[in-house]
Amino acid sequence: MTEAHGPPPLQHRSADFRGVRSPLLHDGAALSGLLLSAASAAGLSSTESPILRQLPGGGLAAVLLLDLGHLTAHTMPQRDLIMLDILVAANRDPQRAVEVFVRKLGARESRGTRQERG
Repeated sequence: MTEAHGPPPLQHRSADFRGVRSPLLHDGAALSGLLLSAASAAGLSSTESPILRQLPGGGLAAVLLLDLGHLTAHTMPQRDLIMLDILVAANRDPQRAVEVFVRKLGARESRGTRQERG
């Protein structure tokens, strides 16, 4: 028998933005800046800059490691798509980070999931 150890300590949020026609799909500096802005809007802190990698097909992967959790973004320019993944402490609101992306991207469509973790 497993006993509960209190409320889940983390929450996991993902969001896919389709129909993105933005230089962010190819611009690593801009994507990194957007991750930092999203983290700030959600009250999240990091001691490092985002880690950025060029992907096959011209896409990008950016990871911002947080004090507890992460923000990641993957772009797929050939599909006009940005995928966002957020893992944060349960007392933070990852939706605020998503809203920064929504405002900046002007995507035709977005969808996402939310799950308690831990």
